[in-house]
Amino acid sequence: MRYRISEIKLDVTQKEQDLPAAVRKKLRKKNLELHDLQIVKESIDARKKPDIKRVYTVEFSCDQKLPLKEAVKREYHVPAADSEDKSRPVVAGFGPAGMFAGLILAEAGLKPIILERGEPVDQRMKTVQKFWQEGVLDPESNVQFGEGGAGTFSDGKLTTGIKDIRIGKVLEELVGAGADPSILYKQKPHIGTDKLRGIVKNIRMKIESLGGEVRFGNRLEEVTLFGEKEAGERSLREIKEVTVRRRKDDGSAELYDLPTSCLILATGHSARDTFEMLQKQGAEMEQKPFSIGVRIQHLQETIDKAQYGDPKLAKILGPAEYKLHHKCANGRGVYTFCMCPGGEIIDSSAEPETAVTNGMSESARDGKYANSGLLVDVRTADFGSDDPLAGIAFQKKYEEKAYKQGGGRIPETNYENFRDDMADPVRNSLPDFAVESIVEAMPYLGRKLHGFDTPDAVMKAVETRSSSPVRILRDESGQSSIRGLFPAGEGPGYAGGIVSAAVDGIRMAEKVIMVIFSEKSNIL
Repeated sequence: MRYRISEIKLDVTQKEQDLPAAVRKKLRKKNLELHDLQIVKESIDARKKPDIKRVYTVEFSCDQKLPLKEAVKREYHVPAADSEDKSRPVVAGFGPAGMFAGLILAEAGLKPIILERGEPVDQRMKTVQKFWQEGVLDPESNVQFGEGGAGTFSDGKLTTGIKDIRIGKVLEELVGAGADPSILYKQKPHIGTDKLRGIVKNIRMKIESLGGEVRFGNRLEEVTLFGEKEAGERSLREIKEVTVRRRKDDGSAELYDLPTSCLILATGHSARDTFEMLQKQGAEMEQKPFSIGVRIQHLQETIDKAQYGDPKLAKILGPAEYKLHHKCANGRGVYTFCMCPGGEIIDSSAEPETAVTNGMSESARDGKYANSGLLVDVRTADFGSDDPLAGIAFQKKYEEKAYKQGGGRIPETNYENFRDDMADPVRNSLPDFAVESIVEAMPYLGRKLHGFDTPDAVMKAVETRSSSPVRILRDESGQSSIRGLFPAGEGPGYAGGIVSAAVDGIRMAEKVIMVIFSEKSNIL
């Protein structure tokens, strides 16, 4: 029999080899024989500092009958597809959603064509480094665009609030591509930007080995539609082909048409030109709330001491993390986002004369500083327009203000100046309600995490890309009001983070297979 048991606790100085004895102790069976013990989940309980524990859920096999639930293994299976007499599916974007959509389609034998406006990861790294060092921005290949999407330049955080059998598929593929197997059971798994670069390349190579094709420097330019099909009271048109803008080696570009009956739109939330094109083509969209704020930075030792009591424990447990929230008197929420232990704040701008921040950590998380987004709720009422794309205009307004406030760079200050100086450049990169909310929230957050509100905490602006401000509507079949268009991932408004975006990409690949590439397919 195979069993699962939770709440197995070890002292921080104990090793995984001590788990069998801890299981026997919890079950009060000193001589119990355990076989094939496997860690299912590992977390840290730091509520009683400095008596910190590692807490495990494990599975094991045993010949004895025990008063425990049997372990049930749930596995993901790629749905079957029929590609006879049908065009190859197209995926726009090679971030987490597009990557995993492409992988599922390739595993189903459909030989997807994946369009990515940016460069392969190795060339992309050189382009991004040139931007950071010399200020030379490539609008087509940068921190936002290119192989792996924006997540390639991040902490590689794999935490998610969703529960889905597809999560296992995502994590197993990442491990197969080179990620540490511990991501399968860590409560707060991460990969790190240095490891992600090789992992996304390996997943691409797997897709190509299965007959898929990834076309870098190829941007979705237009969709050509045909026909009028009635579905209830809605007049619907279908995708006939897509027009692609191919970037040539000499920097010039050429257009070509690609016939297809289906397009998975996985462009990420920075593909603003694509959203504008689809709006003109009649894709139904709606405004979506998002957040705006700053990146805040502290000494990692400050965070370790606040979370562990003894900062030396970070050498055993790894650098400490945090997640904070405060509800302001004005009704807005202030919260930390995408915390990067031992990381750095980066310029993630993708458009000329804009300033956008993000955080990034390497796998070791051994840098001197910790940072996170410090964000405030933005409501659709703040946009000042009913246009579905008004949230994008709102974002860009403050990205351009930050660029000017920073004199063409990311503006920087500390918390004391942000709070007290009306002329502070970071303060003046944000809407008034965001400044008011952050100033109110900081002392409260400092009570929750000692040292968070230290006057010399570094702040940089502006953080606007935590989520998409627009949602492209889709129905139960996964399609938008344009038949054959399947919005997926963060950009179209259906995910937030690497794992949830990858899961949504898988989900939309399944929809494509069911709707278009099954024997009973019907595009309506």
